[in-house]
Amino acid sequence: MEVRRITVNIAGRVYPLNVPAAEEETLRKVGKQIENMIKDFEQNFDVRDKQDALAMCALKLGTNAEVVSVNYEKNINSTNERLAQINQSLNEIGK
Repeated sequence: MEVRRITVNIAGRVYPLNVPAAEEETLRKVGKQIENMIKDFEQNFDVRDKQDALAMCALKLGTNAEVVSVNYEKNINSTNERLAQINQSLNEIGK
């Protein structure tokens, strides 16, 4: 697996990272997303402290991840229920 050394700038700080080549684009994209969120919080919510902006970013990203997780779980449960119904119908047809 190829590893690349990249730098990501977040809140005015540069973070050097060693990442798998396959993850480089994703990490850069997420770094830019965080930077944009910080700018948005600073402009729209009068946040002046970078630490406060980063905390708000963490809260927003964590909330988004939890919503995705809950929706994924609901979809899995719904799919399993539908498959069970289909399986039951097929068993009844086969009798």
